[in-house]
Amino acid sequence: MNQNSFSPELTRRAFLGKAVKGATLTALFAGLPKGWVGTAYASDAPETAALNFGMIALTDCSPIVIAHEKGLFKKYGINSTVTKGANWAAIRDNLSTGTIQATHMLLGMPLASTMGLAGSPKKPMIIPWLMNRNGQAISLKTEWKGKVGADPKAIKPFVESAKKLGEPLTFAMTFPPGTHAMWMRYYLAAGGINPDKDISLIVVPPAQMVSNMKIGKMDGFCVGEPWNARAIADGIGFTSVTTQDMWKDHPEKVCAFLAEFADKNPKTVKAVLKALHEASVWLDDMGNRPEQCDLVSKPTYINCDAKTILGRLQGHCDYGDGRKVEDEFYMHFSKRNCNYPQPKFAKWFLAQYRRWGLVSGAPDYEGVAKQVMRTDIYEEAMKEIGYAHGGLNNDAETLFDGATFDPKGDLEAYAKSFAVNSVKG
Repeated sequence: MNQNSFSPELTRRAFLGKAVKGATLTALFAGLPKGWVGTAYASDAPETAALNFGMIALTDCSPIVIAHEKGLFKKYGINSTVTKGANWAAIRDNLSTGTIQATHMLLGMPLASTMGLAGSPKKPMIIPWLMNRNGQAISLKTEWKGKVGADPKAIKPFVESAKKLGEPLTFAMTFPPGTHAMWMRYYLAAGGINPDKDISLIVVPPAQMVSNMKIGKMDGFCVGEPWNARAIADGIGFTSVTTQDMWKDHPEKVCAFLAEFADKNPKTVKAVLKALHEASVWLDDMGNRPEQCDLVSKPTYINCDAKTILGRLQGHCDYGDGRKVEDEFYMHFSKRNCNYPQPKFAKWFLAQYRRWGLVSGAPDYEGVAKQVMRTDIYEEAMKEIGYAHGGLNNDAETLFDGATFDPKGDLEAYAKSFAVNSVKG
């Protein structure tokens, strides 16, 4: 039929039909979310497909590296790039400016940035994912081998002697409000040593720890692997304690985002978590750990011999002073509800910040923990892939010095309960 074959009646009827159909669709779509307007259904695609992930040369960057190398980010619609940072401050600044959109980070860093602590510009960040548990250590110089074991009290005579000479001992960590700083402070204080008064506590990037120990610039350090194993392999240090010796299954690194980015890109963040979940499950299959080491040891990532990384990842923990143990969970990435962003962990860090004078007066324990530890995003992402996680945990935690942290208790009283402290206000 040609155009002239339509009668005026047919044309009028068609117009009325379209009008009714349009009104019906308008009514149907009126209650739907804004993202659905103009479409038959909401897209599950990430709002931002191209993401640059930050990482530091530590073994616990593995979930990001594996998700990238094995195409898991791509599976969930993310075109990933991975960029190695020079140090933690550079990682923080790159996330703050948007140079990177997601990053491997010390748990304490998003807390410090959200609160504007310890020189961190105030920039709200969130933690919807814990990357790993355990896997750090405190290494001491080889001259103390046989004189200091796992008990930090054995260091105190050396500290007092050095103070009398006006040459305080030097210990290193990687970032002032970070995890390594808290482990080192806690360890020294358990030995009766005040890290703010009795020794010099300095910041050294992870990959530079061994070289600084080698030239005699410090007496001990706390860092993640593989640098503790590397100190033993190079014959310049030994492990006093692993951090899981201090606190079994403690939280460590996280995947962090700017809060404003997460608010604008919720599907993107959930896509990242889904990919990290698959990578983390793969990593906790011990049969995959040799391949993990081959991948993460590349110069673009850790730049360390794969054999140095592998031993402790397989649970073969040689302390370098004659002590050897087999530790099934030296570092784990998925098992035992590893990835759930427990608010109680933020509260513990805030209590330690209070203890060490990083905050003056009581912090908003509940408010900051809720703002930063985004259990809602984690739960939504895992629900969408049908993963049954272990959920919220508010159990008390007892560390190696016998002190118990109860997240449901009086957090101010806990922060002030330690004999060695630098509480302000």
